[in-house]
Amino acid sequence: MGFTRDELEACRGRSLPDLLPDPLNLLFVGINPSLWTIAAGAHFSRPGNRFYPALYEAGITDTRINAAAGFTDADLRQLTDRGIGITNLVPVATARADELDDADLIAGRARLDALVREHHPRVVAVLGVGAYRTAFHDRKAKVGRQESPWPGIELFVAPNPSGLNAHYRLADLAESYGEIARAAGI
Repeated sequence: MGFTRDELEACRGRSLPDLLPDPLNLLFVGINPSLWTIAAGAHFSRPGNRFYPALYEAGITDTRINAAAGFTDADLRQLTDRGIGITNLVPVATARADELDDADLIAGRARLDALVREHHPRVVAVLGVGAYRTAFHDRKAKVGRQESPWPGIELFVAPNPSGLNAHYRLADLAESYGEIARAAGI
């Protein structure tokens, strides 16, 4: 399935509901949804995004989810049955994350704080060290476990799975996401 340029542009500024199963063991936090994500109605669905391949390679899901045309019921069950949730720092869609400014990411942190207080995930994983550094006012943060601002909730920073993030191979993403899933009891 594909979308026309006009169909994608019509998604600019729109948002997608968070995926928040109960219980929520692990909350993956993207930077913001892509236009494709909104058009497909599924998080991390843009072709070339390595989120679901990394989950599969890490053994977190049983099959390699292909969300390019949206989630199937089986896809959603693989995530929700394991208590895996997905949200974004900034809920509105752009063509590229670099269209966001620091104020957007800082405001997103406040939104994330409220969501975490309400849903109490065991582990939160922010996918994107640059966005994390800005949103959490920690310019020296590196990928890995962080000091959590939320009592009783572990916090990690992991590489962003975007195909534009060439610094990390699929194997690197799988290793990082696997460590986080194990911390969440998955």
